[in-house]
Amino acid sequence: MAFWLRKALSALLTLWISSIAVFGLMRLTPGDPAAAVAGPDATAAQVAAIRAELMLDQPLLTQYGHWIGGLLGGDPGKSFQYNRPIIDLLGESVASTVQLAIAGIIMIPVVGLLTGLALVSRRLGKAADAFATAALSLPVYVSAVILVFLFAVRLKVLPATGEMSFLEAPDLSVQFLILPGIALALPAGAVLGRLLATEIRRVRQEEFVLTARAKGVPEKRISRRHVLPSSLGPFVVEFGIGIGELLGGAVIAEELFARNGLGKLMLDAVQNRDYPMAQLLLMLAITIAVIAQLVTEVALSRLDPRIRLEAAA
Repeated sequence: MAFWLRKALSALLTLWISSIAVFGLMRLTPGDPAAAVAGPDATAAQVAAIRAELMLDQPLLTQYGHWIGGLLGGDPGKSFQYNRPIIDLLGESVASTVQLAIAGIIMIPVVGLLTGLALVSRRLGKAADAFATAALSLPVYVSAVILVFLFAVRLKVLPATGEMSFLEAPDLSVQFLILPGIALALPAGAVLGRLLATEIRRVRQEEFVLTARAKGVPEKRISRRHVLPSSLGPFVVEFGIGIGELLGGAVIAEELFARNGLGKLMLDAVQNRDYPMAQLLLMLAITIAVIAQLVTEVALSRLDPRIRLEAAA
């Protein structure tokens, strides 16, 4: 119980410190949000009135307290740019990002497992190494362009851009998700694959594996029952970190594949100094990363109980 309590308190402390950092960094961006909202033809009096309405003339501590109070109360306020409740804007965009995130979460471990197993294979090792190197070297926007050229332009088997609600047309929705999902999964999956291959090679030299091999246990059974389960710890940790970083890649993928998700809202909010929207989306990304890391540590402690014992010590 002490292990879980410490992890929960650590996560809450991380979120609180992150909220201060997000609030402060947004205030360091150049430009006046009130002037941006008022427009280029607004008078100084109009800009001052908008600044007062947006509470930008209040002390920073007051602004921070008002923002945190709204977040905890479930009311993050209005968007400066759209002059609409942020909750409504999120409701219109979150489904697209959730679908893309789920596609990435499914594809990343699949790519990682297949790449890792291929890397330790005698027949597929060289090809898998070349694939992993390319996947790690190419940025998301480059791999996205290559995927669109191959599968949408040349082969014409998948749509290049756009989206469809999963509830309205599941089959079409999945088709629109394949290319952006793969673009998101390639770099993270390649990292997981290399990590898994390294761990498999290390575990193969452990005494319990050598003992099982000396006793005549078939190699496939050793790999399936002993080597692979014992190699998944770092894989799970890196996968959890990858989930936290998924939103950053989703911003690029949504822009490239013309999806109206949270990534587009984030870009618009930062470009237009829309403090409430940008702060909420940044905190949402950080919260997802912290929760993913917490879940990862819980899963890892289940795979290896020594972690709980070491933490208790």
